[in-house]
Amino acid sequence: MKALEQVDWVSIIMNISMILLKLIAIFVIYFIIRAIGNKMIKRAYSAFSEKHDVSLSRAQTLQSLTLNIFAYLLIFILVVMILDLFHYNPTALLAGAGVVGLAIGFGAQGLVSDIVTGFFILLEKQFDVGEYITVAGFDGIVEQIGLRTTQLRSFDGTLHFIPNRSILNVSNHSRGTMQALVDIELSPDENVDQMITTLQAACDEVRESMPQIIEGPQVVGVEAFGSSSLVLRIIAKTETMEQWRVERILRKKMKEALDLDKEQKEPGS
Repeated sequence: MKALEQVDWVSIIMNISMILLKLIAIFVIYFIIRAIGNKMIKRAYSAFSEKHDVSLSRAQTLQSLTLNIFAYLLIFILVVMILDLFHYNPTALLAGAGVVGLAIGFGAQGLVSDIVTGFFILLEKQFDVGEYITVAGFDGIVEQIGLRTTQLRSFDGTLHFIPNRSILNVSNHSRGTMQALVDIELSPDENVDQMITTLQAACDEVRESMPQIIEGPQVVGVEAFGSSSLVLRIIAKTETMEQWRVERILRKKMKEALDLDKEQKEPGS
């Protein structure tokens, strides 16, 4: 009891109260700075994307990266301030962080390479979410671009996670107009000029019904011929990702036109 009576409870309570007040002040300042910083970063990227014509997905990815870096930096500063409040020398923490960072640098060179490559992919606008590309031996639609991996959905539904460091060459099939190409195989006994006229009339009908076609379709002529068949080629320029639908409709229309022409040539028709 005498030991408890000798304790300066007033001083202890005052010290604890001061520490609590300082902790509350530190956290209040932390949340205020975080809110203001996040708002400024979002405004900056919004203005940047409008001024430099950056796509929404790329701007959001860069914005997310910056927000994460800002959040980690604030958390680190918060931890250092709390340690300093309890009279713990933060220099030891900084030295430890440096050693850990050096170890990570040697052990995670692939990760660093992924992040650096991903950052340059975003800056150089090599491809964007929703575009059709061929990369690292895979082709498909880009679903997500990250700083470590790129997610690519093949047309069979398979989702590929490709490390960014594996992206050495990119073929982007979604930039500019696409080409729809259809080859029609006919009998070598057919009158070529008449077939071209018939098929071109069908092409003109398709063009009238499909605003996705930018140029053509045009029957360019005989692509190949032999003793058993000849091939007429049809080419059209279309909007991005519309080439396959245009090709399917062209084949259907060409089949209908050839069937009608065959009926008209039959005796008694």
